[in-house]
Amino acid sequence: MKPQSLPFHLHAFFMQRLIQEVQASPNTVASYRDTFRLLLAYASDQLKTAPTDLQITDIDAEMVGRFLMFVETTRGNSARSRNTRLSSIRSFFRYIAIREPQLLHQCQRILAMPSKRYEKKSIDYLQGPEIAALLAAPDPTTWFGRRDRTILLLALQTGLRVSELIQLNCNDIALGPGAHVRCLGKGRKERATPLRKDAARALREWLLERSGEPDQPLFVSLRGGRLSRDAVERLVRKHAALASSQCPSMKSKRISPHVLRHSAAMELLHNGVDCTVIALWLGHESVEATQMYIHANLQMKERAMERTKPVDVPAGRYRPPDKLMAFLEAL
Repeated sequence: MKPQSLPFHLHAFFMQRLIQEVQASPNTVASYRDTFRLLLAYASDQLKTAPTDLQITDIDAEMVGRFLMFVETTRGNSARSRNTRLSSIRSFFRYIAIREPQLLHQCQRILAMPSKRYEKKSIDYLQGPEIAALLAAPDPTTWFGRRDRTILLLALQTGLRVSELIQLNCNDIALGPGAHVRCLGKGRKERATPLRKDAARALREWLLERSGEPDQPLFVSLRGGRLSRDAVERLVRKHAALASSQCPSMKSKRISPHVLRHSAAMELLHNGVDCTVIALWLGHESVEATQMYIHANLQMKERAMERTKPVDVPAGRYRPPDKLMAFLEAL
């Protein structure tokens, strides 16, 4: 029996499988959409065929392999982005394997394609003085400054993802006893994160100024619309650039909304909070995802090293005696 067309299965995969059955988040759907937009455009160019006329058999393992190479070399994407594209393609062909058994061999070859290994770099995060400099950067005399400082403070204290921040509504903030913020995180998991007194006070003042209805966005643009992910990334970069003039150590860091999330986690870790609690705080699927903060925590490693030092050696890290020695140590 002749298999159904690629457009038929792709439409069913998005509308039935992802949206109705799996109830994937808008971010997941958008990621899958972008992958297939790129893949179909690439295959169409390679085969000189309109995307609508492509068949499932056209998207074989060889085509997928060339596409992944194109993503890395021509588009300049990282290995992580390449693996994300491959994951989306695999998900589609797992769906095809069930509905088109005659294409099982083609699907198996694609599903067997390995993810690419890549170097895992240590995470960036802000230290105490850098956090203070960033929070001092917005101008409190302007509406934008007060909004931006509230966003930064909330992100640094709760560790919310940028997608969670921009989806907050006014009624997601509870400011009574046990002040907290409610959000819908990855995997459609609801969680509540406690608020410190300073964050609760800033949010109370912002809600009074915002004067929005309970179901309206908490943070809005000047036109009253919900902030986008790009808008939050821009404001973080803007205030990080201003703060770096007061705190030079920030100049070497590429500060993004996710770095604020890392900073919240590291603050918890530095204050002795257990990894299990940090995983719950951040909405991680498992405690293993929180291990990266332990790897990045140099202070914790230094405390461990101090326990193994010889008795006659003073505690602490080696510091070169002058600038010339520091220069030679750095080579």
